[in-house]
Amino acid sequence: MQRIHTEDSAIESEIQAKGKTAPRVTPADIEAAIAREYFFTAGDGADIARIRAETPDEATSFCPASEDPDLSNTDLAPLRLLTFCVLVLRNGFTVTGESACASPENFDAEIGRKIARQNAAQKIWPLEGYLLKEKLAFVSIDGRPAAA
Repeated sequence: MQRIHTEDSAIESEIQAKGKTAPRVTPADIEAAIAREYFFTAGDGADIARIRAETPDEATSFCPASEDPDLSNTDLAPLRLLTFCVLVLRNGFTVTGESACASPENFDAEIGRKIARQNAAQKIWPLEGYLLKEKLAFVSIDGRPAAA
C-alpha cells in the first residue's frame, strides 16, 4: 500500500517539473523499501507485559508493568496516548516512529498511526540516500555507474 506523504510528493513533482533526472531517492523508493508495518500503543505493550507476568514460564523482569501488577488503568492511561510504528524494510532492518498526544480528548488512533508512520518513514530517507550514494561511488572502468 503506497502512503506517500503529501509534502514528499509535492517536492518530487517540483523535481520532475525542473527536469532533474540524475539518480535520486524518490517517495516511491521509500514506500518500496517497506515490507511490513506494525502499530501499537505503549499501553498495548504494558498490557502484554502484564499478561506475561501472569504466565509463570515467561521472563518479565524487564518491564515495570510486570513488576507492579496492581497498576490501575488510570496509571496506564498516558501510555495509551503514545503510538508506535515499526516499519520492517525489505532487508529486515527496522525503523520506528512515534506519536504522542498531549490531550486525551484529542487522541485519535488513526491519526496517531499516520503520524507515527510518517515519522518512521522519514528515517528511511537517509538510509536509502546512503545506499544510492554508495552505488554511485563505485563507477566501473567505462564510466557507467556500477550495477546495483
